[in-house]
Amino acid sequence: MYKNSAQRFREIVKVLAYYGFGFLVDSKIKKQESYPENLRKAFEELGPTFIKIGQILSTRPDILPVEYIDELSKLQNNVAPETFKSINKVLKNEFKQDIEDMFLYFDKRPLASASIAQVHNAVLKDGRNVIVKIQRPDIAEKMELDISILYKILRLTKARFNDSLIDPKDALDEIYSSTKLELDFKNEAENIETFIKLNKDVACITAPYVVKEYSNSKVLTLEKIDGIKIDDRDSLLKEEYDLNDISKKLALSFLKMVFKDGFFHADPHPGNLLIAKGKICFIDFGIVGSLSKDLREALNEAVVAVAYQDINKLISVFMSIGIKKGYINRNQLYEDIDYLFDNYLYTSFQNLKVSVLLQEVFDVARRNNIQLPKELTLVIRSFVILEGVMAKISPDIKIMDIAIPYVKANTDLKLNFDINELLLRSYNWGKNTYEIPSKLVELSDSIISGRAKIQLEHKNIEKPAAELNKMVNRMVFGLVVSSMIVGSSLILNSNVGPKIYGVSAIGIFGFIIAGFAGLWLLISILRSGMM
Repeated sequence: MYKNSAQRFREIVKVLAYYGFGFLVDSKIKKQESYPENLRKAFEELGPTFIKIGQILSTRPDILPVEYIDELSKLQNNVAPETFKSINKVLKNEFKQDIEDMFLYFDKRPLASASIAQVHNAVLKDGRNVIVKIQRPDIAEKMELDISILYKILRLTKARFNDSLIDPKDALDEIYSSTKLELDFKNEAENIETFIKLNKDVACITAPYVVKEYSNSKVLTLEKIDGIKIDDRDSLLKEEYDLNDISKKLALSFLKMVFKDGFFHADPHPGNLLIAKGKICFIDFGIVGSLSKDLREALNEAVVAVAYQDINKLISVFMSIGIKKGYINRNQLYEDIDYLFDNYLYTSFQNLKVSVLLQEVFDVARRNNIQLPKELTLVIRSFVILEGVMAKISPDIKIMDIAIPYVKANTDLKLNFDINELLLRSYNWGKNTYEIPSKLVELSDSIISGRAKIQLEHKNIEKPAAELNKMVNRMVFGLVVSSMIVGSSLILNSNVGPKIYGVSAIGIFGFIIAGFAGLWLLISILRSGMM
């Protein structure tokens, strides 16, 4: 029996506190410097639910900073396997058959053991080699309990997330829905069949077929692919594969999935890509991305805007697909995108890393209170993973070398003459043209009458202004010190007031204060390095 809610809550709090995240659940605990590695270790210690949550979070650069994304991407599915007795029980409950009646051979030792399920080699009665992915017993209930505890922790710590661009409840809701989808293997089976259908005419791409007879929500039986991992250069070269050709085909196939199909494998790391019989085989469809027609059209418009260096058009695309999370300064957004144009538009492909470019695009959105849709963040992350795979197998091939020609060749840059839109634009153009003379008269009248105003915005003057203010303060202070010296000299000369050994005490006291003040001023000037 799994731990009850109170036991599990205490365990989660204890582990989080041990790794430096106790402040999340108890405001009395002082926040310390927390490192991404600590979060990964905490998730690994807390078990399957948190490993899966970490893997989901690693696909969302809009939720966590890049250093946390990189670290959580290292989370491995090396979870202790279930006993064969437990696995056999799941199979029997699901199909009401003994394992001997279902398979000619079933390997009792798991091929792999992940957070949600484990995989076994098997042979069907008709002799086909398959792999059987079987859900861990009670994993759904365990994950349900852990996520309910996370909701409770979130309620306790809600006030500490007020400044976040991302609503943590929305993020947790999304994690919950993602895990629910992954716990139903029917979804993965449908993803595989959709992928195969969309790529049936692509000779270099394949995926394992689903054995429907022995597949349901908790068990997924698939064709076994005997292939070479895509990053195993030595084995690929030994089999006389052209590594550059593999890279180009991989990039082109992914671009087709994103820009044409709107359905793509969202976790294309080396473990999910095999080379078999001259084809690239995609496996594990637990995480897929789906782009709506509107979002694909927006991406195409963005490409057109980049091609024509139309920053205003790109801003319009940005704001049409993004979720506004606060005030948006359009001028600041223009400057940020202009910076990206200046830095990357004329950069040689050899010196351009798509991962860095896409991360900067994402940072621009974050700084300007725009949350990009999760589907787009999956595209960004997938591009980054793909670039890493290509860098391992053929470092000389850059994904941008392939992406730009593909997008140019497959993006319709011609005008789309929608008669209604054409009429509306013509009307607006005619109306604005008609109003130009009256606007010019209004402008000239405002200038003559003195009503016209010019608004100037100064950029980055805070530091010079602060330095100027400091300089003026020193000048005034120096004048005060000089005045004290002169005044003290006059008092000593007239020898008035109380005297010490026949000398004016006020004059002596004034000289001492002026001396200390002058010394302090000199030290501050020397420290500032402004001599």
